[in-house]
Amino acid sequence: MADARFSKPTRFSNDWFERIEGDVDPAVRLQLASETAHALLARVREGADPGVVERILAVAREDGIDTVAELWSHARPHSLPGTLWRVHLLHALVTQRADEAAALYQAGADALPTAAPVIAGVAAPATPEELRSLSDTILRGVFAGDFALALERAAAFAIVAAQGAVRAAHADEAAHPERASARTRLAAQLTDIAGDLRICAGMWRADSLV
Repeated sequence: MADARFSKPTRFSNDWFERIEGDVDPAVRLQLASETAHALLARVREGADPGVVERILAVAREDGIDTVAELWSHARPHSLPGTLWRVHLLHALVTQRADEAAALYQAGADALPTAAPVIAGVAAPATPEELRSLSDTILRGVFAGDFALALERAAAFAIVAAQGAVRAAHADEAAHPERASARTRLAAQLTDIAGDLRICAGMWRADSLV
Protein backbone atom coordinates (compact mmCIF):
# COMPACT_ATOMS: atom_id res chain seq x y z
CA MET A 1 0.00 0.00 0.00
CA ALA A 2 1.19 3.51 -0.76
CA ASP A 3 1.78 6.14 1.91
CA ALA A 4 -0.56 9.08 2.51
CA ARG A 5 -1.39 11.37 5.43
CA PHE A 6 -4.69 11.70 7.19
CA SER A 7 -5.80 14.08 9.89
CA LYS A 8 -7.69 13.48 13.11
CA PRO A 9 -10.46 12.49 13.08
CA THR A 10 -9.95 10.23 10.11
CA ARG A 11 -12.27 10.86 7.18
CA PHE A 12 -11.09 8.46 4.52
CA SER A 13 -11.74 9.38 0.89
CA ASN A 14 -10.92 6.83 -1.78
CA ASP A 15 -7.54 6.47 -0.02
CA TRP A 16 -9.00 4.98 3.18
CA PHE A 17 -6.69 2.01 3.02
CA GLU A 18 -3.47 3.85 2.35
CA ARG A 19 -1.01 4.25 5.17
CA ILE A 20 0.27 7.43 6.76
CA GLU A 21 3.90 8.42 6.72
CA GLY A 22 5.31 9.75 9.98
CA ASP A 23 8.56 11.20 11.27
CA VAL A 24 8.94 8.73 14.14
CA ASP A 25 11.87 6.33 13.97
CA PRO A 26 10.50 3.11 12.41
CA ALA A 27 11.78 0.87 15.21
CA VAL A 28 10.27 3.11 17.88
CA ARG A 29 7.00 3.34 15.95
CA LEU A 30 6.70 -0.44 15.72
CA GLN A 31 7.45 -0.83 19.42
CA LEU A 32 4.81 1.75 20.31
CA ALA A 33 2.32 0.06 17.98
CA SER A 34 2.83 -3.27 19.70
CA GLU A 35 2.69 -1.81 23.21
CA THR A 36 -0.47 0.22 22.61
CA ALA A 37 -2.27 -2.67 20.91
CA HIS A 38 -1.47 -5.11 23.72
CA ALA A 39 -2.24 -2.56 26.43
CA LEU A 40 -5.60 -1.60 24.95
CA LEU A 41 -6.71 -5.16 24.36
CA ALA A 42 -5.51 -6.41 27.74
CA ARG A 43 -7.08 -3.51 29.65
CA VAL A 44 -10.50 -4.02 28.11
CA ARG A 45 -10.61 -7.81 27.75
CA GLU A 46 -9.27 -8.60 31.20
CA GLY A 47 -11.63 -6.16 32.85
CA ALA A 48 -14.60 -7.28 30.74
CA ASP A 49 -16.44 -4.12 31.79
CA PRO A 50 -19.41 -3.59 29.42
CA GLY A 51 -19.34 0.13 30.15
CA VAL A 52 -15.74 0.43 29.01
CA VAL A 53 -16.50 -1.51 25.83
CA GLU A 54 -19.45 0.76 25.06
CA ARG A 55 -17.31 3.85 25.57
CA ILE A 56 -14.71 2.50 23.15
CA LEU A 57 -17.45 1.82 20.61
CA ALA A 58 -18.72 5.37 21.04
CA VAL A 59 -15.23 6.78 20.47
CA ALA A 60 -14.79 4.63 17.38
CA ARG A 61 -18.16 5.77 15.99
CA GLU A 62 -17.66 9.47 16.68
CA ASP A 63 -13.97 10.25 16.31
CA GLY A 64 -12.16 7.06 15.51
CA ILE A 65 -9.04 5.92 17.31
CA ASP A 66 -6.83 7.75 14.92
CA THR A 67 -3.79 8.66 16.99
CA VAL A 68 -3.26 5.05 17.97
CA ALA A 69 -4.25 3.78 14.53
CA GLU A 70 -1.50 5.90 12.99
CA LEU A 71 0.96 3.74 14.90
CA TRP A 72 -0.80 0.50 14.02
CA SER A 73 -0.81 1.34 10.31
CA HIS A 74 2.90 0.54 9.99
CA ALA A 75 2.80 -2.77 11.86
CA ARG A 76 3.26 -6.16 10.22
CA PRO A 77 -0.02 -7.50 8.80
CA HIS A 78 0.15 -10.64 10.92
CA SER A 79 0.63 -8.94 14.28
CA LEU A 80 -1.77 -7.69 16.92
CA PRO A 81 -1.41 -4.00 16.00
CA GLY A 82 -1.63 -4.88 12.30
CA THR A 83 -4.80 -6.80 13.00
CA LEU A 84 -6.38 -3.91 14.90
CA TRP A 85 -5.43 -1.54 12.07
CA ARG A 86 -7.32 -3.67 9.56
CA VAL A 87 -10.37 -3.88 11.81
CA HIS A 88 -10.16 -0.10 12.18
CA LEU A 89 -10.11 0.35 8.40
CA LEU A 90 -13.20 -1.79 7.90
CA HIS A 91 -14.99 0.08 10.69
CA ALA A 92 -14.07 3.38 9.01
CA LEU A 93 -15.44 2.16 5.68
CA VAL A 94 -18.75 1.17 7.25
CA THR A 95 -19.22 4.27 9.37
CA GLN A 96 -17.94 6.90 6.96
CA ARG A 97 -19.17 5.52 3.62
CA ALA A 98 -22.20 3.63 4.90
CA ASP A 99 -24.43 3.90 1.84
CA GLU A 100 -21.69 2.84 -0.56
CA ALA A 101 -20.54 0.04 1.76
CA ALA A 102 -24.09 -1.31 1.99
CA ALA A 103 -24.52 -1.24 -1.79
CA LEU A 104 -21.21 -2.99 -2.38
CA TYR A 105 -21.92 -5.56 0.31
CA GLN A 106 -25.36 -6.40 -1.10
CA ALA A 107 -23.98 -6.71 -4.62
CA GLY A 108 -21.32 -9.07 -3.34
CA ALA A 109 -23.78 -11.12 -1.29
CA ASP A 110 -25.98 -11.54 -4.36
CA ALA A 111 -23.03 -12.82 -6.40
CA LEU A 112 -21.14 -15.06 -3.98
CA PRO A 113 -22.11 -18.76 -3.85
CA THR A 114 -20.15 -19.19 -0.61
CA ALA A 115 -20.85 -19.03 3.12
CA ALA A 116 -19.16 -15.64 3.51
CA PRO A 117 -22.43 -13.65 3.76
CA VAL A 118 -23.70 -16.10 6.38
CA ILE A 119 -20.48 -15.82 8.39
CA ALA A 120 -20.59 -12.02 8.23
CA GLY A 121 -24.16 -12.17 9.47
CA VAL A 122 -25.90 -9.31 7.65
CA ALA A 123 -29.55 -9.83 6.73
CA ALA A 124 -30.60 -9.18 3.13
CA PRO A 125 -31.06 -6.64 1.81
CA ALA A 126 -28.09 -5.00 3.49
CA THR A 127 -28.66 -1.49 4.80
CA PRO A 128 -26.25 1.09 6.24
CA GLU A 129 -27.81 0.55 9.68
CA GLU A 130 -27.24 -3.22 9.51
CA LEU A 131 -23.62 -2.74 8.48
CA ARG A 132 -23.07 -0.32 11.36
CA SER A 133 -24.56 -2.91 13.69
CA LEU A 134 -22.23 -5.56 12.26
CA SER A 135 -19.25 -3.27 12.74
CA ASP A 136 -20.18 -2.67 16.38
CA THR A 137 -20.66 -6.42 16.88
CA ILE A 138 -17.21 -7.10 15.47
CA LEU A 139 -15.66 -4.47 17.74
CA ARG A 140 -17.43 -5.95 20.75
CA GLY A 141 -16.00 -9.33 19.82
CA VAL A 142 -12.52 -7.84 19.51
CA PHE A 143 -12.67 -6.21 22.93
CA ALA A 144 -14.92 -8.50 24.96
CA GLY A 145 -15.90 -11.65 23.10
CA ASP A 146 -14.37 -14.32 20.87
CA PHE A 147 -11.53 -12.40 19.25
CA ALA A 148 -10.85 -14.98 16.52
CA LEU A 149 -14.53 -15.20 15.61
CA ALA A 150 -14.73 -11.41 15.38
CA LEU A 151 -11.79 -11.42 12.97
CA GLU A 152 -13.43 -14.14 10.87
CA ARG A 153 -16.64 -12.12 10.66
CA ALA A 154 -14.65 -9.05 9.64
CA ALA A 155 -12.84 -11.11 6.99
CA ALA A 156 -16.14 -12.44 5.66
CA PHE A 157 -17.51 -8.90 5.41
CA ALA A 158 -14.39 -7.80 3.52
CA ILE A 159 -14.69 -10.72 1.06
CA VAL A 160 -18.34 -9.95 0.33
CA ALA A 161 -17.70 -6.21 -0.08
CA ALA A 162 -14.71 -6.96 -2.32
CA GLN A 163 -16.92 -9.03 -4.63
CA GLY A 164 -19.40 -6.17 -4.72
CA ALA A 165 -16.63 -3.75 -5.61
CA VAL A 166 -15.58 -6.02 -8.49
CA ARG A 167 -19.12 -6.09 -9.83
CA ALA A 168 -19.43 -2.32 -9.48
CA ALA A 169 -16.11 -1.85 -11.29
CA HIS A 170 -17.32 -3.96 -14.20
CA ALA A 171 -20.53 -1.92 -14.41
CA ASP A 172 -18.56 1.35 -14.38
CA GLU A 173 -15.82 0.31 -16.78
CA ALA A 174 -17.28 1.82 -19.96
CA ALA A 175 -18.88 5.01 -18.67
CA HIS A 176 -16.78 5.76 -15.57
CA PRO A 177 -13.30 4.27 -16.02
CA GLU A 178 -11.72 6.23 -13.16
CA ARG A 179 -14.37 5.07 -10.70
CA ALA A 180 -14.02 1.55 -12.05
CA SER A 181 -10.26 1.67 -11.37
CA ALA A 182 -10.84 2.96 -7.84
CA ARG A 183 -13.28 0.15 -7.11
CA THR A 184 -10.91 -2.44 -8.55
CA ARG A 185 -8.21 -1.19 -6.18
CA LEU A 186 -10.67 -1.26 -3.31
CA ALA A 187 -11.60 -4.86 -4.13
CA ALA A 188 -7.94 -5.86 -4.09
CA GLN A 189 -7.34 -4.10 -0.78
CA LEU A 190 -10.39 -5.67 0.83
CA THR A 191 -9.33 -9.11 -0.41
CA ASP A 192 -5.87 -8.63 1.10
CA ILE A 193 -7.37 -7.51 4.41
CA ALA A 194 -9.67 -10.52 4.49
CA GLY A 195 -6.75 -12.88 3.96
CA ASP A 196 -4.70 -11.18 6.67
CA LEU A 197 -7.56 -11.29 9.17
CA ARG A 198 -8.15 -15.00 8.55
CA ILE A 199 -4.48 -15.73 9.19
CA CYS A 200 -4.54 -13.59 12.33
CA ALA A 201 -7.62 -15.42 13.63
CA GLY A 202 -5.72 -18.69 13.36
CA MET A 203 -2.68 -17.18 15.03
CA TRP A 204 -4.82 -15.88 17.90
CA ARG A 205 -6.21 -19.37 18.48
CA ALA A 206 -2.65 -20.74 18.43
CA ASP A 207 -1.58 -18.03 20.91
CA SER A 208 0.99 -16.74 18.43
CA LEU A 209 -0.45 -13.31 17.51
CA VAL A 210 1.91 -10.75 19.02
